[in-house]
Amino acid sequence: MIGLKGTLNVIDNSGALIIECVNVLKQKVNNGWGSVGDEIVCVVKRARNIPGAAANAPRVRQGDVRRAVIVRTRKAVRRADGTYIRFDDNAAVLLNNKREMLGTRIGGVVSADLRMKGWGKIVSLAPKVI
Repeated sequence: MIGLKGTLNVIDNSGALIIECVNVLKQKVNNGWGSVGDEIVCVVKRARNIPGAAANAPRVRQGDVRRAVIVRTRKAVRRADGTYIRFDDNAAVLLNNKREMLGTRIGGVVSADLRMKGWGKIVSLAPKVI
């Protein structure tokens, strides 16, 4: 469960490393807490700085306000068959204003619950789905 000031790792190649949640974008169901598959507004706290030409400059910079979708949480999530799944860290994938992925690759494990919430593109690009 991700709330205000929660930090997440970024697992795509958009250039951001760590983001901080400032708002959870969903209906007033869970009192402002976000789970796997929920969209959040976040601030980039740490980003890669690549010295060199502007052609291969990172897409995000430190301090940028972006949207992201949560793909892993430390808090256990109950599935329909009664099992619980939890991960070692909180992770997210950055989005643009059209709700499309900002990066082109995903570098980590994602939850299979994303497919049911309409994020099939993220699931298809992930190297492993649990």
